[in-house]
Amino acid sequence: MSVTAADFTEAVAGFATGVVVLTVRDGRDDLGTTVTSFMSVSLEPPMVLAGVGAASYLCEVLRRRDRWAATVLSAGQRALAGRFAAAGRPSARILLASEPHHRGPHSDALIIDDGVAALECETRQRIEAGDHVLFVAEVLSADYIARRRSPLIRVNRRYLG
Repeated sequence: MSVTAADFTEAVAGFATGVVVLTVRDGRDDLGTTVTSFMSVSLEPPMVLAGVGAASYLCEVLRRRDRWAATVLSAGQRALAGRFAAAGRPSARILLASEPHHRGPHSDALIIDDGVAALECETRQRIEAGDHVLFVAEVLSADYIARRRSPLIRVNRRYLG
Protein backbone atom coordinates (compact mmCIF):
# COMPACT_ATOMS: atom_id res chain seq x y z
CA MET A 1 0.00 0.00 0.00
CA SER A 2 1.50 3.34 -1.00
CA VAL A 3 1.38 6.48 1.11
CA THR A 4 -0.56 9.39 -0.36
CA ALA A 5 0.78 12.94 -0.23
CA ALA A 6 -2.09 13.85 2.11
CA ASP A 7 -1.31 10.95 4.47
CA PHE A 8 2.39 11.78 4.48
CA THR A 9 1.71 15.48 5.17
CA GLU A 10 -0.61 14.56 8.04
CA ALA A 11 1.88 12.09 9.50
CA VAL A 12 4.83 14.51 9.58
CA ALA A 13 2.74 17.51 10.70
CA GLY A 14 2.95 16.18 14.26
CA PHE A 15 6.75 16.32 14.24
CA ALA A 16 7.80 19.46 16.11
CA THR A 17 10.61 21.40 14.50
CA GLY A 18 12.42 24.69 14.87
CA VAL A 19 11.80 27.48 12.37
CA VAL A 20 14.61 29.03 10.34
CA VAL A 21 14.73 31.88 7.85
CA LEU A 22 17.31 31.16 5.18
CA THR A 23 18.66 34.19 3.27
CA VAL A 24 21.05 34.64 0.36
CA ARG A 25 22.32 37.63 -1.57
CA ASP A 26 22.07 37.41 -5.34
CA GLY A 27 23.82 40.39 -6.86
CA ARG A 28 21.78 43.43 -5.94
CA ASP A 29 18.84 41.46 -4.56
CA ASP A 30 18.31 39.57 -1.31
CA LEU A 31 16.12 36.50 -1.14
CA GLY A 32 14.81 34.49 1.77
CA THR A 33 12.36 31.84 2.84
CA THR A 34 11.10 30.11 5.96
CA VAL A 35 12.28 26.52 6.28
CA THR A 36 11.50 23.83 8.81
CA SER A 37 13.71 21.23 7.12
CA PHE A 38 16.91 22.26 8.87
CA MET A 39 19.26 20.26 11.06
CA SER A 40 22.80 19.83 12.25
CA VAL A 41 24.66 16.96 10.57
CA SER A 42 28.28 17.14 11.77
CA LEU A 43 30.36 18.60 14.57
CA GLU A 44 33.74 18.24 12.85
CA PRO A 45 33.56 20.17 10.66
CA PRO A 46 30.39 21.92 11.83
CA MET A 47 27.74 21.27 9.17
CA VAL A 48 24.01 21.78 8.70
CA LEU A 49 21.43 20.67 6.16
CA ALA A 50 18.61 22.79 4.75
CA GLY A 51 15.83 21.49 2.50
CA VAL A 52 14.50 23.89 -0.16
CA GLY A 53 11.77 23.32 -2.75
CA ALA A 54 13.46 22.33 -6.03
CA ALA A 55 11.09 24.43 -8.16
CA SER A 56 11.64 27.64 -6.17
CA TYR A 57 13.62 30.63 -7.35
CA LEU A 58 15.53 30.54 -4.06
CA CYS A 59 16.73 27.03 -4.93
CA GLU A 60 17.92 28.29 -8.31
CA VAL A 61 19.91 31.05 -6.58
CA LEU A 62 21.36 28.62 -4.00
CA ARG A 63 22.59 26.43 -6.85
CA ARG A 64 24.85 29.28 -7.99
CA ARG A 65 25.55 31.07 -4.68
CA ASP A 66 27.37 28.92 -2.17
CA ARG A 67 27.23 31.25 0.83
CA TRP A 68 24.02 31.94 2.75
CA ALA A 69 22.73 32.58 6.26
CA ALA A 70 20.26 30.78 8.52
CA THR A 71 18.54 32.55 11.40
CA VAL A 72 16.88 30.31 14.00
CA LEU A 73 13.79 32.33 14.88
CA SER A 74 12.73 33.13 18.43
CA ALA A 75 9.22 32.78 19.82
CA GLY A 76 8.48 36.47 19.23
CA GLN A 77 9.18 36.22 15.49
CA ARG A 78 6.06 34.33 14.41
CA ALA A 79 4.89 37.11 12.06
CA LEU A 80 8.31 37.22 10.43
CA ALA A 81 8.17 33.46 9.78
CA GLY A 82 4.79 33.95 8.10
CA ARG A 83 6.05 36.79 5.92
CA PHE A 84 9.00 34.71 4.68
CA ALA A 85 6.71 31.71 4.04
CA ALA A 86 4.13 33.62 1.96
CA ALA A 87 3.82 32.82 -1.73
CA GLY A 88 4.88 35.66 -4.02
CA ARG A 89 6.79 37.38 -1.23
CA PRO A 90 8.94 40.40 -2.10
CA SER A 91 12.67 40.79 -1.60
CA ALA A 92 14.10 39.92 1.82
CA ARG A 93 15.23 43.54 2.08
CA ILE A 94 11.60 44.68 1.92
CA LEU A 95 10.44 42.01 4.37
CA LEU A 96 13.09 43.14 6.86
CA ALA A 97 12.70 46.90 6.35
CA SER A 98 11.11 47.39 9.78
CA GLU A 99 13.01 44.58 11.54
CA PRO A 100 16.45 44.79 13.16
CA HIS A 101 18.93 43.01 10.89
CA HIS A 102 22.46 43.24 9.51
CA ARG A 103 24.55 41.80 6.69
CA GLY A 104 26.76 38.84 7.52
CA PRO A 105 30.48 39.43 6.94
CA HIS A 106 31.10 35.90 5.57
CA SER A 107 27.98 35.36 3.45
CA ASP A 108 26.91 38.92 2.64
CA ALA A 109 23.38 37.64 3.36
CA LEU A 110 20.87 39.48 5.53
CA ILE A 111 20.81 38.19 9.10
CA ILE A 112 17.79 38.80 11.29
CA ASP A 113 18.59 40.11 14.76
CA ASP A 114 16.78 38.92 17.89
CA GLY A 115 16.61 35.26 16.88
CA VAL A 116 17.91 32.32 18.91
CA ALA A 117 21.01 31.98 16.73
CA ALA A 118 22.31 32.92 13.31
CA LEU A 119 24.74 30.88 11.22
CA GLU A 120 26.66 31.80 8.09
CA CYS A 121 27.11 28.79 5.85
CA GLU A 122 28.86 27.60 2.69
CA THR A 123 27.30 24.82 0.63
CA ARG A 124 29.49 21.73 0.27
CA GLN A 125 26.99 19.34 -1.29
CA ARG A 126 23.64 19.46 -3.05
CA ILE A 127 21.41 16.39 -2.96
CA GLU A 128 18.33 16.02 -5.16
CA ALA A 129 15.56 14.59 -2.95
CA GLY A 130 12.19 14.33 -4.68
CA ASP A 131 10.63 17.78 -4.93
CA HIS A 132 13.35 19.33 -2.72
CA VAL A 133 17.08 19.90 -2.85
CA LEU A 134 19.08 19.33 0.31
CA PHE A 135 21.90 21.80 0.81
CA VAL A 136 24.61 20.41 3.08
CA ALA A 137 26.76 23.29 4.25
CA GLU A 138 29.74 23.98 6.45
CA VAL A 139 29.07 26.55 9.15
CA LEU A 140 31.56 29.41 8.69
CA SER A 141 30.47 31.35 11.76
CA ALA A 142 27.89 31.59 14.48
CA ASP A 143 26.93 35.22 13.99
CA TYR A 144 25.25 35.20 17.40
CA ILE A 145 23.80 32.79 19.95
CA ALA A 146 21.07 33.96 22.36
CA ARG A 147 20.40 31.02 24.69
CA ARG A 148 17.97 32.97 26.88
CA ARG A 149 15.46 33.40 24.03
CA SER A 150 12.81 30.74 23.50
CA PRO A 151 12.70 29.25 19.99
CA LEU A 152 9.79 29.41 17.58
CA ILE A 153 8.45 25.89 17.00
CA ARG A 154 6.20 24.56 14.24
CA VAL A 155 3.95 21.57 14.89
CA ASN A 156 0.55 20.53 13.49
CA ARG A 157 0.78 23.35 10.90
CA ARG A 158 1.01 26.02 13.62
CA TYR A 159 3.75 28.19 15.03
CA LEU A 160 4.16 27.88 18.79
CA GLY A 161 6.33 30.18 20.83
